[in-house]
Amino acid sequence: MPAIPVVLEVGQKKVFAAAVDWPGWCRSGKGEQGALSALAGYSGRYAPVAALAGLSLPPGCGDAGNFQVVESVPGNASTEFGVPGVIAAVDRAGLSGSEAARMTSLVGAAWTYLDSAAAAAPAELRKGPRGGGRDRDKMLAHELDAAQNSYARKLGLASGVASVGDTAAVAAFRATVLELLGRQSSGEPLAEKGWPPRYAARRIAWHSLDHAWEMQDRS
Repeated sequence: MPAIPVVLEVGQKKVFAAAVDWPGWCRSGKGEQGALSALAGYSGRYAPVAALAGLSLPPGCGDAGNFQVVESVPGNASTEFGVPGVIAAVDRAGLSGSEAARMTSLVGAAWTYLDSAAAAAPAELRKGPRGGGRDRDKMLAHELDAAQNSYARKLGLASGVASVGDTAAVAAFRATVLELLGRQSSGEPLAEKGWPPRYAARRIAWHSLDHAWEMQDRS
């Protein structure tokens, strides 16, 4: 059984574990083992995302013992806040045309999964463990705002103007991002002070799925 490559982002209070070849399959935990266990525990939740992309997770993906940590990077303030925010060396690897297409299919699947989760969720969600948390539409607006106004600039794109509910504009924005990420790449950042494609795919898919799963947990 081939090992599943994982990169760790290690902060003082939080550690993120991310499956290198599966954008969005990224979870945090207390300590390295806690993060790896959390990642394994979410394999069943990530599997439907992979299926939307026409893919299947590898055997043994629910067992942290089948992960291979290929890189460990120091975390930063984003890590401690709860966001995977460090670009690893593996994120700078080049992409063939087929690799980029596969990666992009998973980012698109993460967005499709978010849309499905939102459609099934009530407008008013249960409060989170500390009595807070956004309701459904505010969560969708937050995800879209981040994608259009923060992530887009890291890809060298102009800020978007789509709004939640404008399905045509949202679809057009996403198609632009997916077309850009789907190109063969040397692995270099797509803009000055921007993100390399692999990291961009991981971050975008993580953000969409993190909120999709939150909606499901709070419905």
